Amino acid sequence: MAMLQVNDIHSYYGNIHALKGISLTVEQGEIVTLIGANGAGKTTTLKTISGQLHPRHGTITLEGERIDGLPPHEIVTRGIGQSPEGRKIFGALTVYENLEMGAYARTDKPGIARDLDFVFTLFPRLKERAKQLGGTLSGGEQQMLAMGRAMMTHPRVLMLDEPSMGLAPVLVEAIFETIQKLNQEGTTILLIEQNAAKALQVARRGYVIETGQIVLQDSAEKLRQSERVRKAYLGEE
Repeated sequence: MAMLQVNDIHSYYGNIHALKGISLTVEQGEIVTLIGANGAGKTTTLKTISGQLHPRHGTITLEGERIDGLPPHEIVTRGIGQSPEGRKIFGALTVYENLEMGAYARTDKPGIARDLDFVFTLFPRLKERAKQLGGTLSGGEQQMLAMGRAMMTHPRVLMLDEPSMGLAPVLVEAIFETIQKLNQEGTTILLIEQNAAKALQVARRGYVIETGQIVLQDSAEKLRQSERVRKAYLGEE
């Protein structure tokens, strides 16, 4: 049984048919990436999984239990955590308060404390800036905070939406090293990333989405070798 199963999802923005039969699976312990151009439907896919957008057709299951149709807060408690595109941290709250917000639906105080320690171990910079307002952090630090806040939900599946967007190359390397470390610690990850080369380096499998449809799916290694992927997403001739 797949950890996350998306089957024949059709999602709309009003009358605009944004997702046209999307299907994908994420097995426990995998990093799976969804790559595509701007406007292809990557973020819409995550919004549909997280309940921000309800599909008109199709099913979404988490370890065999349907979650499509549930409100977003309940999907979080079922085990879907998300670091959104653009980070969307709470700028007027401190780093510590942002992390607390990630655990807002939890009551297991010992577990929350363990996850907070884990986040601070993963991102020592956040521990150093625990009392600093989120809005005063650098872009890289805000990305760390967005990922840390998502980890505070104690997710069974962590969805990362464009984690390297707008970051300097050295910070991009650091973020992808962190993604690999999270996975090595047992976190299952669905990664959406404009930087297809980096995404396919860390992922086990990948899907390519174009105009709301999956057009390719394979192991990350085979996708890196695909002429179509190399020309369209890896900048190779």
